[in-house]
Amino acid sequence: MSKPGPLNLLTDVGGLAVGHAADAKLRSGVTVILPEKRAACSVDVRGGASGTRETDLLRPEASMQAVDAICLSGGSAFGLDAASGVVHWLAKRKRGYSIHNLTVPIVPAAILFDLNNGGDKNWGDEPPYRRLGQLACDNASDGAFPLGNIGAGYGAAAGKLKGGLGSASWVEPDGLVVAALVAVNSVGSVMTPDNRGFWAAPFEQDAEFGGQPMGIDPGQLSLGIPVESRIAGHTCIGVVATNADLDKAALRHVATMAHDGLARAVRPIHTPFDGDTIFSLATATWQDRVDATGKPWLTARIGSIAADCVARAVARGVWAAEPMGALGSAREAMPRS
Repeated sequence: MSKPGPLNLLTDVGGLAVGHAADAKLRSGVTVILPEKRAACSVDVRGGASGTRETDLLRPEASMQAVDAICLSGGSAFGLDAASGVVHWLAKRKRGYSIHNLTVPIVPAAILFDLNNGGDKNWGDEPPYRRLGQLACDNASDGAFPLGNIGAGYGAAAGKLKGGLGSASWVEPDGLVVAALVAVNSVGSVMTPDNRGFWAAPFEQDAEFGGQPMGIDPGQLSLGIPVESRIAGHTCIGVVATNADLDKAALRHVATMAHDGLARAVRPIHTPFDGDTIFSLATATWQDRVDATGKPWLTARIGSIAADCVARAVARGVWAAEPMGALGSAREAMPRS
C-alpha cells in the first residue's frame, strides 16, 4: 500500500542526511542536504528574483554528473556564503570531485529573503552564514528532524503568517521512495481566504497539517491575488529526492514537475518577487528493473509524486511554525471549528 514513509521526511530516501543550523538573534538559518555518496542532481528555477550558486553545472549538457551536497539558506545574497562553509566542511573530509590530486566539493545552493523579519542583521565584518553552513553539516543525520522554525525556514514568512521548513515523503509498494523538503517564504498565501484551511488540503495524509478542509466554496473564490498575500519578501526553496537511479536529464523533468506542488499549495506563486527554486536528487539506492524504454514513465511517476510531496511539505512547514515577531502562526490564524 502506498503511504508516507516512516519519518514522513526527506530522510526516508535512503542515502540522505539532513542538517540544520539557525541563529535566533539573526532570525535566519541554513539547511544542508548531504548524500552519503555523490548523487545525480538537477534544478528548476522559477520566479523573477532568484539567488543561486552552481546551478549552471546542473544543466543536462554540463560535464559534472553529481553533487556532494545542496545548501538552502536564509540571508538573501549574504546567505550564499553558507555554501562556502559546506564546501570547506566537505573538503576537510576529502568528499568531493577528485581532480589533480585535489578534492573539490560541488555544492549547489539557493537562498531566500528574510532580511526584514526583525532579526539583528548588524553582523559586523563577516556575515555568519559560512559558520552556519558548517554547523548545519555538523548537525546532519539520516534520522528525524523537527519542522517549522528550523534551518533555512527559521525566519521565513508565508504570506502574512510565519513560514517555516516542511518535509513530506511517499513510499510505493515496490520500494520506490520520493520525498520533498521546502523552506516556505512565499509572497503568496498558503491558506484559503480568512485562513480557513490550506490550499494543499486535498493532498493531506493522516491529518499531517491539522486535518482541516480547504473551507471554501470554489464557486465563491475571488480571482486575483489573495489579501492574505504580502508585498515583496520572497522565495520558496527546496529539494525533492528519490531512491531511484535517474540521470540529470530525467531529474530536470522531476524538478519541473515538482514546481506544480508549489502551485497547489501557494497562491500566487512564481511572482516577480519570488525566486522559487527546486533541486532534484537521485541516490540510486533502489535498484528498479526498468529498462531504458521504461525510464520516461518512471520519471513521470516520480515527478507526479514529487509534486504532491512538495504541496504537503509546504503546508506541514507552515503548520509547524511558531509565531515570530509580528508574524503569527497558522495554528493561531485558523478559525476554531
